[in-house]
Amino acid sequence: MNPSLAAVVLCAGKGTRMKSEQAKVLHPLLGRPMAWHVLSRAFELGAQQVVAVVGHQAEEVKASLAALFPQHPLSFAIQAQQRGTGDAVSSARGALTSFHGAVLILYGDVPLLSLETLQRLVHAYKSSKGPLAMISTRPPNPTGYGRVLRGPGHVVQGVVEEKDASLEQRSIPEVNAGLYCVEAKFLWGALEKLTPANAQGELYLTDIVAQAARAGEVTVVEAGHVETAGVNDRAELAERAEVLRARLNQRHMRAGVTLLHPATTFIDEGVEIGPDTTLGPNVSLQGECEIGSGVTIGQGSVLTHSTVGDGTEVKPYSVLEDAVVGPNCHVGPFARLRPGTRLDERVHVGNFVETKKAHLKRGTKASHLSYLGDAEIGAGCNIGAGTITCNYDGVNKHVTTLGDGVFIGSDTQLVAPVKVGDGAFVAAGSTIVEDVPPGALALSRAQQVNKEGWAERQKKVLDGMKQPEKPKQPK
Repeated sequence: MNPSLAAVVLCAGKGTRMKSEQAKVLHPLLGRPMAWHVLSRAFELGAQQVVAVVGHQAEEVKASLAALFPQHPLSFAIQAQQRGTGDAVSSARGALTSFHGAVLILYGDVPLLSLETLQRLVHAYKSSKGPLAMISTRPPNPTGYGRVLRGPGHVVQGVVEEKDASLEQRSIPEVNAGLYCVEAKFLWGALEKLTPANAQGELYLTDIVAQAARAGEVTVVEAGHVETAGVNDRAELAERAEVLRARLNQRHMRAGVTLLHPATTFIDEGVEIGPDTTLGPNVSLQGECEIGSGVTIGQGSVLTHSTVGDGTEVKPYSVLEDAVVGPNCHVGPFARLRPGTRLDERVHVGNFVETKKAHLKRGTKASHLSYLGDAEIGAGCNIGAGTITCNYDGVNKHVTTLGDGVFIGSDTQLVAPVKVGDGAFVAAGSTIVEDVPPGALALSRAQQVNKEGWAERQKKVLDGMKQPEKPKQPK
């Protein structure tokens, strides 16, 4: 932690162009609210205090962000009225009354800033002779941005917003990114001097640059326009997500993970993946997933808040949600593991098998077309195709318990609550409503009856019932 550095992150805007009931800074990027990415960079930089300035939907924003940083010194300030960026930063003063170092000023809707760029900004501030360092950029089209004004010797003199700029000033290609590292004492004094004497009638934070230029040197760090781009609508949100996703995928690949088609691989922030794991095209890992080493996850699979052990294969188009899969298992294709599923080592759950609150122990196989819900299934069991645990009586859920080494024949219904003892067999096509003792064979199907010659007799009966065809009328 850097005791001489604090950060103020502006998160108060309504984001009207998002056309959403949700506050803009809470819109998700890679499974995290937009503002999370900015706050994380501030903490990575070592800021002693981080203050998020909130306004629109303040309570929702505070609750969401606080839950994501339980171990970090995150505090909040309220901007009661939308009176400009200068007013927003002033709102954080009360939270930083005892702080006397440098204040980093960031925006909750500028999520692409890298740690390296912020490190350069802080270093530039520490190396300068003035109270402020800033980031500028040169976008292909500077329309709408404030321009950096330089005088003789290329010295920064201030920033002018486009609405207040002359035609000559609007031709300047260098624009202000709105990101600063500024001495706290100077900052609070400069903010007190701001006035709304501008085209928008607001307190411009950018006006402190001219004050800093008069007080001493203003140091500028240039960054790429993509990195400093904000989010104003959902199209821009998708564009920023693409950049973040490419960065994250690169990080996983450099850590030893194979992505067969990175452009269609979706991995959320916070997902952990071990080396020598392979992800197929259109794989999506959402939430707090933990994927072990040497895992293969096939095309089109979606995993949410799930754990997968070393050496496991998740075959294509499987869906796992809040599931725990042990090492060396085989899942899918087209399997669905619902919340509460737990597979121990070397378990096979095959195509079109669905599980929910089911614990399958070591070496058990359920290879085809089964539903296993609210079930405790022992080690080394074989679950035949079409097996169903009938766990719901219309009011309550009940548990099915199978011992070790149980064999369940195909097309069996286990009506819970029911227990099948170790080593027992259940014949195919049975409906089990009572407990089965260990080592027993349970059968509950009707006796088979064969009626010889029935097919031919039935054919004659049906032929006799046919209506004679009517002759066609001449045209």
